Amino acid sequence: MKKLLGQLFVIKEFGAIIGFSAVFVAFAIINPRAFLSGQNLGGMLTMAAQLGIMAIGISFLMISGEFDLSVGSVYALSPMFMALMVNGGLHPIPAFCIALAIAAFIGACNGVITLQMGIPSFITTLGMMMLVRGVILAVTGGFPVLYKGHAFELISALNLRFGDTNFRASTVWFLVLVIIFAVVLTRTRYGNWVLATGGNRQTAQALGINWWRTKFTNFILCSLLAGFSGMVNMGRFLTVEADLGEGMELEAIAAAVIGGNLLTGGYGSIIGTLIGAGLIGMMRSGLVLAGAPVYWYRAFIGGILVAAVIINVRVQKAVVR
Repeated sequence: MKKLLGQLFVIKEFGAIIGFSAVFVAFAIINPRAFLSGQNLGGMLTMAAQLGIMAIGISFLMISGEFDLSVGSVYALSPMFMALMVNGGLHPIPAFCIALAIAAFIGACNGVITLQMGIPSFITTLGMMMLVRGVILAVTGGFPVLYKGHAFELISALNLRFGDTNFRASTVWFLVLVIIFAVVLTRTRYGNWVLATGGNRQTAQALGINWWRTKFTNFILCSLLAGFSGMVNMGRFLTVEADLGEGMELEAIAAAVIGGNLLTGGYGSIIGTLIGAGLIGMMRSGLVLAGAPVYWYRAFIGGILVAAVIINVRVQKAVVR
């Protein structure tokens, strides 16, 4: 039994799997008919996908030893600019590309300020979060921005509904990105660079790895995925609220940590992030169906987060041994 437990603890996603399974069984027992319905499962996957796309970028950045608090603001900024450009007459495809470029520019700024000036990423991205949110409020005046341009089919394709079900294209985007980034992390040279840079920067440099470029690239990827996730959300509602994404950066970090990614860097799993995002999406839906007050959601996420961190630390120690 002890040997079996030791083998289980070597699995990076062990904490996330345990948490996901326990919560799923609990909600399935409390309200099986509503919770296990196709409508609810589709809604859970949609919520998990929009958070998960952002959490993939957060995970890659965390594994390389940094993190980003500005992603929630970028999540709102990119679709806001896209909607404004399309409403002004620009075709949706170039507007989409420009909006992604804006997100990439913010990530590049975070990277340069953090890496070139030696400022902790917590401070850099906290300031960027407030700066970008201020820009959003200044441009919108606090009012929603409606997507009123032409070619609704193009933007709606980002999050279209499949038939009469509640399953949406966002889930497909999320799963495709999970596969791509999981392969990159575990099967490519760049993935090795990310893990080595987050594990020990000096050792990585001694091995000839350009740690600066690796972290800088991950800052850009993180913002790009946050912006893309925001535009996927707009594809569903065709509107951008001024407060869209507020607090979402903490949920994305929570999903990554629950999935087995360490804030200290050098260790993590994109599959774990998938499970972590799924767990948070399930919590949102399950608590509503169980009749629990809305404010219990963050309390439950906090409890699961702490438990997952404890398990993740045990897993890391087991791997090191």
